[in-house]
Amino acid sequence: MNYWLYKDKKIYTIEDFPKDTYGFVYITVHEPTGKAYIGKKSLYHNIKKKLTKKELAEQTGRGRKSTTTTIQKESDWKNYYGSAKPIVELIKQGKQNDFIRKILCLVPTKKLLTYYECKYLFKHEVLETPEDWFNDNILGKFYSKDFASID
Repeated sequence: MNYWLYKDKKIYTIEDFPKDTYGFVYITVHEPTGKAYIGKKSLYHNIKKKLTKKELAEQTGRGRKSTTTTIQKESDWKNYYGSAKPIVELIKQGKQNDFIRKILCLVPTKKLLTYYECKYLFKHEVLETPEDWFNDNILGKFYSKDFASID
């Protein structure tokens, strides 16, 4: 499956997103088991690139000269299924067709992307029902193992 579903529409390319989209919150469902994963994905990421000798020589102005420039590049969102180890292993085994990938919401900023990811993780109680979810933590602060002692 080389597309994402958003409101029953298939998303194949970056042009399929509204112009102001920074990223999205998604759910990946493993159909054979019903287990799911909620995460966030940015559409772009920044890469630092060293300047060439010619570019360095063209710099004008006073003060310290920059030796790098930042380039914005499209992320791997098209082929991304999630960062949970079990999902990564299944994808390595070529089991992409066992998954359904749905976009829950589109987000215009990096800060809101983190907010909405957390909102969906808490809303779906992913840490309290680990048998249903691949997620085992939220923000690296809250863990499913913390709920093991609560009845």
